[in-house]
Amino acid sequence: MKIDSQLKLSQLSSTISRFWELSGEKILAIERNFDANRGAPVFTVDGKYSTRGWTEWTQGFQYGSSLLQFDATGDKQFLEIGRKNTVKRMAPHLTHEGVHDHGFNNISTYGNLLRLMKEGKIDHDEHERNFYELALKVSGAVQAMRWTSIKDGGFIYSFNGPQSLFVDTVRSCRILLASHALGHVLQGENDKKINLLERAVQHLLATSTYSVFYGEGRDAYDVRGRTAHECIFNVNDGNYRCPNSQQGYSGFTTWTRGLAWAICGFAESLEYFEGMEAEAFKLVIDKNDLMKKLLKAARATADYFIEQSATDGIPYWDTGAPGLLRLGDYLTRASNPYNDYEPVDSSAAAIAAQGLLRLGNYLKAKDESAASQYTQAGLTVAKALLSDQYLSHSKDHEGLILHSVYHRPNGWDNIPKGYKVPCNESSMWGDYHARELMLYLSRQIKNELYYVFYK
Repeated sequence: MKIDSQLKLSQLSSTISRFWELSGEKILAIERNFDANRGAPVFTVDGKYSTRGWTEWTQGFQYGSSLLQFDATGDKQFLEIGRKNTVKRMAPHLTHEGVHDHGFNNISTYGNLLRLMKEGKIDHDEHERNFYELALKVSGAVQAMRWTSIKDGGFIYSFNGPQSLFVDTVRSCRILLASHALGHVLQGENDKKINLLERAVQHLLATSTYSVFYGEGRDAYDVRGRTAHECIFNVNDGNYRCPNSQQGYSGFTTWTRGLAWAICGFAESLEYFEGMEAEAFKLVIDKNDLMKKLLKAARATADYFIEQSATDGIPYWDTGAPGLLRLGDYLTRASNPYNDYEPVDSSAAAIAAQGLLRLGNYLKAKDESAASQYTQAGLTVAKALLSDQYLSHSKDHEGLILHSVYHRPNGWDNIPKGYKVPCNESSMWGDYHARELMLYLSRQIKNELYYVFYK
């Protein structure tokens, strides 16, 4: 990435305003056209949102998008779309024991509604607030039930089973944190009370230890900052066995959306833990040691993203994708979503940009130079996503951010007629995280409260 060190947030103000206009149009188009009885919208095919059965992990992004739209614009029709559908359709996600996605679905809906009420952006109603709080309590506890113990802690296992640690889940930890903050615990056999903060911390530590590489000689492909999408453990003795990948090219290359989840999840956790008393962590780890480990992981992954993205800050879908060799020196040029060999992934860019900005914010009082680098990197990516190449202006296209990729190895992504790789399509998670990113920036432009999930 070629970081624009002179770029100012004020320079993005007009294009961010246009972003929200387009965003509202897309939300209303989906509300009109998509049949919710078919399931959740996942990605577009020829510009129209479609479903894709695997797990139901995107419905919270659909309705959460309406809540972010209301937050940014104050338009109450979007509040009602988000609130109505959260009550009507999101309950099954609260007790869904088969996924690792509670922090995606339920923070995006119930969590946003509670946050808006606490911030005074919607009227306070005690019964409504209790409903949102109860939902978050339940969701955090159910998520924490998916637990595998290992020799040095444990982790929330993926939908693949108890042997599987996904890097994605680092950001789903926030549902455990939200539940814990509301005073909740998971009760196990014989009424054993399981601390949700401790489980979240243990999962973050497992991810930082096994999913992230630091260039310290761990294996022959140990490059600082790269991530493995999946780590495999022997559940009989708790030993780590090998890296693997579900959506990347291999366990020894880096799927860039997984990398982006790590950047965002670690940065967000650093912000959350900063104001907590050291006493809260004592049964797991010394707080100073925890923060050092999380910062090491956050900076390593952020640096790798910067190194492995095109000059405009948009990455290709996997750093080891075989067709990249045929693109020549692709890291010295702006991204090209219309090339013949490998797709870019704009959703990875949207997720990572928020992480870069949050990491920059966390480091403001600690390392001014590093803080500036990560902040400017985040702004550089945001500028690219707001460009005509990535922001969808067509009224015939229901997606907001173009050139997202879901599952390249499985061949699930649409390749439009006349092209050789997936392009011109959007994803529900990409659009949602672009909205989170622009809300983060919009609130700073308007001098509103700093945007976090937990206040």
